[in-house]
Amino acid sequence: MATTPETQRRTPSQENLLLDYVHRLEKHREGRKAVRVHLSNLRPFNRREQHIRAASNSFEPLIAELHGQLFTLKNSDLMFFYKDEVQPQTETIVQKIRFMFSDDPLLADDGPETDKKFNTWYNVEEDFDDILHMAQSLVDTAPAKQKPIRDEGQRMDTRAALKARQERGEPLTPEILNRVESALTRADLSNLVRRQFVCTLSRKMVPEPHFSELFISIADLRETLLPGVNLLSNRWLFQHLTETLDRRMLSMLGKTDSLTMSGDISFNLNVSTLLSQEFLTYDDNVTANRRGGMIIELQKVDIFADLGAYLFAKEFVQEKGYRICLDGLTYQALQMIDRVNLGADMLKIVWDGEMVDGGEEVHNTVKAMVRSAGDSRVVLCRVDNREAIDFGQSVGIKLFQGRHIENLIAEDNRRRELLRLKRRIERS
Repeated sequence: MATTPETQRRTPSQENLLLDYVHRLEKHREGRKAVRVHLSNLRPFNRREQHIRAASNSFEPLIAELHGQLFTLKNSDLMFFYKDEVQPQTETIVQKIRFMFSDDPLLADDGPETDKKFNTWYNVEEDFDDILHMAQSLVDTAPAKQKPIRDEGQRMDTRAALKARQERGEPLTPEILNRVESALTRADLSNLVRRQFVCTLSRKMVPEPHFSELFISIADLRETLLPGVNLLSNRWLFQHLTETLDRRMLSMLGKTDSLTMSGDISFNLNVSTLLSQEFLTYDDNVTANRRGGMIIELQKVDIFADLGAYLFAKEFVQEKGYRICLDGLTYQALQMIDRVNLGADMLKIVWDGEMVDGGEEVHNTVKAMVRSAGDSRVVLCRVDNREAIDFGQSVGIKLFQGRHIENLIAEDNRRRELLRLKRRIERS
């Protein structure tokens, strides 16, 4: 069974268990390997309890098959021992964990030095002395150094929690989530559905809609149902909430009179939703030619949480005629994504000013990745200013989405309305 942050607080500590395991492994070194994943090198916002739990859970399939043993250390590092025969699966899991934290500055660059900072591989037979020394040093240093850090961390967590409560409301809890989901089954959410267009731009910055994304505004949902609760405070509970929102969105999309359905549309779903009865029911009511105008957006974390489920769901919906878009990609994550291998039709990159600040090296890297993915298959989203458009066009991106694009659409609509008014006056 995989260890989690909760089990770390039990006695004996994970460090002591690790040392005991290494001693017992001394007579069984042959055919054994190990990897240490240095999550301690990530920024604090990527080392919260839920993040460590998600990373450790990635090893569960191998642990369940008795192919390995995992230790979650107090500094958040993961130490996994495994049989040589599952080396490929282990490498895939480590790569998956790396992708989960691809937005961390540690992983901004791709190269040998970054690899060393993120993971260390061991051949137990050859590196046993090094592993034993490491395990002993972890036990020796844990009592003296970690208790004060934990106490200070508790004080900081208390202050942070108080500040979050004051600024953003009460955190989302399972009890509150249950109330929210009960309310969602009865509430009319059609007035919370928002539309944002994905557009190409002319040289004069005139937007031409390519398709539009339909989504439920989380901010408005909070204000409508639970104004005193921060729905985003717990990532895993919020993930559960999005599955309920998926079902409501499918229900509304199935009622053509509740939404303006003109043009191609996209909407965000969870992989689990694509495999649900609700999606099958929705699909039964969609005409074949209409499916071709629908793009299903999937989040990267959801995809790599269960890659097998994603690949199965992707093939199912693409055979039906839907298109798949990988959403929420940072420019760092784009380096680790192969659109063709993942079978996605489109990619969405989140605009970040660091793309410009990174200089020519980042510029050329993004440009090469856009060319590889296909310039007409990449969308730069969350475009809030002209700088984002200028950068996107300089690297070959043709599709844009965000508040600035919505402003350009509004300006173009006003210009067209004034032109129609002028012609009407001239005719009269």
